[in-house]
Amino acid sequence: MLYAIIGKDREGSGEKRLKARPAHLKRLEALQEEGRLILAGPFPAIDCNDPGVFSGSLIVAEFDSIEAARTWADSDPYVVEGVFEQVEVKPFKKVLP
Repeated sequence: MLYAIIGKDREGSGEKRLKARPAHLKRLEALQEEGRLILAGPFPAIDCNDPGVFSGSLIVAEFDSIEAARTWADSDPYVVEGVFEQVEVKPFKKVLP
C-alpha cells in the first residue's frame, strides 16, 4: 500500500537540512531502486522556483504496512538530525495520473 510521509521542518533547521540531505537522498534512492518510491520533494517556504529555504517535505512510497512506513520515517536523517519537528504518516490512494 502507498503511504504519504509529511515532514514539517523545525524553524531554523536549514543548516541541519543541508548537512543531512545526502543521507536523506540516499535512502530515497534506495526506495526508488526497489520500485517503491512514487514521489518525493520539499515544500518551498516561499513561492518561487529556487527558494533556498524549505518548510517540510512530502514522500509517497509503498510499504507493507503503516507501521513499516512509520519505522522508515522515524529512521530518516531529517528526523534523526532534528530537521523535522513533526512527521505524519498517512495511507495514500493514487488516483491520477
